[in-house]
Amino acid sequence: MDYGKIEQAVRLFLEGIGEDGSRGGLQETPERIAKMCEQLFGGYNQDAGVHLSRTFQAETGNMVVEKDIPFYSVCEHHLLPFYGRVHIGYIPDGKVVGLSKLARTVEVYARRAQIQEQLTEQIAAAIMEHLQPKGVFVMIEAEHMCMTMRGVQKPGTSTSTYAVKGIYEEDTNLQQMFMKMIGRG
Repeated sequence: MDYGKIEQAVRLFLEGIGEDGSRGGLQETPERIAKMCEQLFGGYNQDAGVHLSRTFQAETGNMVVEKDIPFYSVCEHHLLPFYGRVHIGYIPDGKVVGLSKLARTVEVYARRAQIQEQLTEQIAAAIMEHLQPKGVFVMIEAEHMCMTMRGVQKPGTSTSTYAVKGIYEEDTNLQQMFMKMIGRG
């Protein structure tokens, strides 16, 4: 993170919207925003493979589902938040990963300027690459502030995306089972 560039950009932004950056409440805003960016965009410095590489042997071919993983991300088009829940299901092929590692994988990709469709695909691809399961199903349900507080202004609208890989691609019974397990079927 280049804090100096972020701080300079925030000062210019404040000036651009007609604010006085030297005003009491705004004097430290550029520094606060720079520190905030480290948290909101920290995923650029992370690799999902680090989290997904520690696996355990498991002689099961049954679906593993982790649902309702909360996430927060930032829309790359308007730099406004979108947030919601991620649901992940996979069919192990001899190895599983600690459950917290799935949530950490979500964070790696959510903590970047992003679009929901890409976020969904990135999570699914990382799980396929590093766990090499028989298949993976990732579903994200999110509310986008770029749609609720600006533009069409429809608060409460939810956007759903999903990615299926491996045996989920053609097995509608597995897809239905996953949807039932997350309470959507």
